[in-house]
Amino acid sequence: MKHIPFKILLLPVLLTGLLTGCNKDLNRYPANTVFTDSVYSSASGYQLALANVYSGYTLTGASGPSSSDIAGVDAGTSDFIRCLWNAEELSTDEAVCAWGDPGVPDFHNMSWSSSDPILIGLYSRSLYQITLCNDFISHCGSAELASKGITGTSAADIAAYKAEARFLRAYQYSILMDLFANPPFATETTPVGPLSFPKQIQRAELYQYVVSELLSCDSTLMAPHTNEYGRADQAAAWALLARIYLNAGVYTGTPDYADAITYSQMVINAGYSLMPHYANLFEADNNLNNPEVILAIPYDGINTQTYGGTTFLVNSSCANSTYTPGSAGYAMSSATYGVPSGGWAGNRATANLPALFPTPDTTVDKRGIFLNTPGVTNVINNIAQFQQGIPVVKFTNITSTGVEAEPNAGGTFCSTDFPLFRLAEQYLIFAEATLQGGSGGNAGAALNYVNMLRQRAYGDSAGIITSAQLTLPFILDERGRELYWECLRRTDLVRFNEFTSGSYLWPWKGGVASGTGVDGHLNIYPLPITDLQTNPNLVQNPGY
Repeated sequence: MKHIPFKILLLPVLLTGLLTGCNKDLNRYPANTVFTDSVYSSASGYQLALANVYSGYTLTGASGPSSSDIAGVDAGTSDFIRCLWNAEELSTDEAVCAWGDPGVPDFHNMSWSSSDPILIGLYSRSLYQITLCNDFISHCGSAELASKGITGTSAADIAAYKAEARFLRAYQYSILMDLFANPPFATETTPVGPLSFPKQIQRAELYQYVVSELLSCDSTLMAPHTNEYGRADQAAAWALLARIYLNAGVYTGTPDYADAITYSQMVINAGYSLMPHYANLFEADNNLNNPEVILAIPYDGINTQTYGGTTFLVNSSCANSTYTPGSAGYAMSSATYGVPSGGWAGNRATANLPALFPTPDTTVDKRGIFLNTPGVTNVINNIAQFQQGIPVVKFTNITSTGVEAEPNAGGTFCSTDFPLFRLAEQYLIFAEATLQGGSGGNAGAALNYVNMLRQRAYGDSAGIITSAQLTLPFILDERGRELYWECLRRTDLVRFNEFTSGSYLWPWKGGVASGTGVDGHLNIYPLPITDLQTNPNLVQNPGY
């Protein structure tokens, strides 16, 4: 069994008492005062409460994989990674899905609306997590701790927990800022009342808040490599700052490549190193001996079962080996992915993804983990046909030793952790910001960092590039080769002005088989109609 931070798998009673009817109101604290009085009465209670905050990233609800913390949102559309992946990947060249479930085809077609259930699920999950953080932070004041007799080392521990909660809140606000731009906003000091609704914050102002929070909590977070696996430390804050600074031009209209360089370099200097074998980053024992991952969401196929997370990523990429509709059948056997009883026949890539690995790179760049088997075609004439498209085997429930992960209920649930931040991204942030002319950049270091990734990818010097080859278009392609299916592609394409424009096309972009440009307002998702109808302070994003 994997070690899960704070043993969140043992906390269903805490989940049950917290905000199950969140209603997307950021200033609603848990109504269960017994929960508050009992949990926040001791230092150990604070630890359990923080575990509950983390659990919302891994689990969807307190009563098993089919339950949801959030009223009105089912488990299938309330998981954080599942919803984020759909929004960041299905809308791009990196993925299409055969399913006709409500909301899924809208991403390929770029025809989403404010009533899209997946966008509602992601938005609601982020607000729910922020609300949990607000509640936790509100109980961490020094006066309250002293009144409960919590002093000394215990009080210092809780100050560190508070910093983690502030990081997690800033992270969720960064997701809302990136995808929805102008969400409702509340902190632990926002007044609470039955008719009180959080005010809307504009994207540029939210950017300043997120940055200031990360800078403020940095000094209280634990040093890199000293916190428990799966929990945030200083390096996680630096990594998020580097990512946000890289996108500052999108969020505020004013780029900040200098700070992107500064904070990516801080991560690079913090003692991380590349995992020797790329594929091992996405296997079922990727929590072991992993020097590259800065922060991951941990999963355990026995004790943290969910139909989201990597269980979703793995099962949606393959089909049960006994499921063979039509004469061609399906080549992507679920056994190949380590889920012998799973396989949901949904996600695969468009031809543009393997095209990032030009011949002969398709076969020698080890990051291109695709299946090329009979019965599968690269051309997608019908998205609903799973065997049309590129099978992706990046995430599996197979360990680095080549065996299926420890037995799990039903042979479906996965033990592969999802990396939120890893060193490779920081190398690419430094290189891109340097090419953009950011102060403090170093062209030689940028080239070296990119070539370190390519050295790992090829296993030798065959992939090494020259300084003349290191251009901004190359960086975008290299990010696609290194980071595909890691919930970053839409953000990257927006930053390069290729998400909605007609300058870069992929199959079924805009609902057209050959791809088409769409209106620029789609660079931002709409605020959900459910919140617009509830909160009179909100104004819909332009174009919706």
